[in-house]
Amino acid sequence: MSLIAVLPARAQELQCEVRLNTDRVQITDRQIINDMERAMSDFMNTRRWTSDVVRPEERIKCKIYVTLQEVPQVGTYKAIVQVASQRPVFGTGYETPLLSVVDKGWEFDYLPSQPLQFAENSYTSTLSSLLSFYAYMIIGMDHDSFQRLGGSPYYDRALQILTNTSSQVGNNPGWSSRDDTRARYWLLTNVQDPQLEPFRVALYQYFRLGLDRFAEKPEEARAAIVLGLQGIRDAANRRPGTAIVRAFFEAKADELTNIFKNDPKRDEKAAMYTLLTEVDASNTQKYQVLAK
Repeated sequence: MSLIAVLPARAQELQCEVRLNTDRVQITDRQIINDMERAMSDFMNTRRWTSDVVRPEERIKCKIYVTLQEVPQVGTYKAIVQVASQRPVFGTGYETPLLSVVDKGWEFDYLPSQPLQFAENSYTSTLSSLLSFYAYMIIGMDHDSFQRLGGSPYYDRALQILTNTSSQVGNNPGWSSRDDTRARYWLLTNVQDPQLEPFRVALYQYFRLGLDRFAEKPEEARAAIVLGLQGIRDAANRRPGTAIVRAFFEAKADELTNIFKNDPKRDEKAAMYTLLTEVDASNTQKYQVLAK
């Protein structure tokens, strides 16, 4: 019997697709880009981020799309990055969006001769900090969707990374309160803000009590989703314009439209139109179908 066959299932937590787009910059050595993409992918996918026992099919599917904007000097890069994750819906083949964030402030160095390393309690490099920060945000959001406030330990780890990095990187964007409200600092601050706890509770209501039960008990599931959305509205009213609420609706607007457009309860459908256009005005056009 092989050693592999007798080991318990302890696969890595993430199944992360990493892609680098270089259309906006001139790159003379494509091999460096290939090396960078592979290094980032290996960093996310071959490391165990938690002590959880995870079967291969339970890995969290996520994407990191890096669009390079500038190469100020050899080995230094500026980029806009989209981070997205999803999770399966129980009893279906559907995978629902969970996290969707566009981070416009990635500035980092990369040299193929310097492998990416990670140390939870100390700073190693800005690129490893960026990747590990989002690894824990992805894992935290996923746990919040399965267990009430289940993501707290992973947000704490993301905070440790942010604290270690902000003390080392000076004006590198996104790591401090002085940066744009969509920056990763504010994303994490929102998640850990006690005033925004209703948002995190709403994630559990929306995903675990709502979507996961939709195939068997659609009316009860839709009611749980309504309750979750009311919690998100309350959080948004307490902290208007927060990064985490905007990220939620960037990921969920199309799905919410599909959930309620066939709602047989006309009053509930109308109420959801009012709520969604109030808290997510940028997607009002998508929600128009609920007003019919």
